[in-house]
Amino acid sequence: MITLSAKIRKDLGKKVKKIREKGIIPAILYGPKIKNIPLEVDLKEFEKVYQGAGESSLIHLQIDNKKFLVLIYDLEIDAISQKPIHIDFYQPKLDEEITATVPLVFEGTAAAVKDLGGTLVRNIHELEVKALPQNLPHEIKVDISKLKTFEDNILVKDLIIPKEVKILKTPQETIAFVSEPEKIEEELEKPIEEKVEEVEKVEGKKPSEDEIAEEKETKETKQKVK
Repeated sequence: MITLSAKIRKDLGKKVKKIREKGIIPAILYGPKIKNIPLEVDLKEFEKVYQGAGESSLIHLQIDNKKFLVLIYDLEIDAISQKPIHIDFYQPKLDEEITATVPLVFEGTAAAVKDLGGTLVRNIHELEVKALPQNLPHEIKVDISKLKTFEDNILVKDLIIPKEVKILKTPQETIAFVSEPEKIEEELEKPIEEKVEEVEKVEGKKPSEDEIAEEKETKETKQKVK
């Protein structure tokens, strides 16, 4: 199991800005049987651990001489730097099922893409599952080699997962399929047709010479009557 070192954090509130500038992330540890503990973690060390564990794998959180079995429960990301700026570590009860989000990893080659020129459509990228903390999968693999024609698709019920894990999604929901290639001619003609229709709506249809002459004659007749 992956181990991550952490220290008790003394800088609280607005002071956390200073530790972030030093490459340290403020964090907190909590759970049903533990009081909230403010922590600080080295950014580079955390990024390595997060890449290997994600948010659905238990890790050992080393604080001084104690180890806690925890999940990386929540992660706040800076909108500009895309770096983590706060971490929530959660210590769950190991004898109670919990809910977690697990990423899907697409593997293999779809014949409908390679041989027929279609486009792979990933309809779902992650799944919410329920299991005991120690049984949560790090990822769920999706074999797209089953997609040989445009009629084939992969449903939630087709996924291979451990029996200890429950997927909290409709079994018939589509995970992935391959769409047919669109005709280039149709795509090129479509914008032109739309533009012509828009112009006609705005400007109206251009009158013919007969219509112009008829309109002129009508105006002259109205003037004589007046």
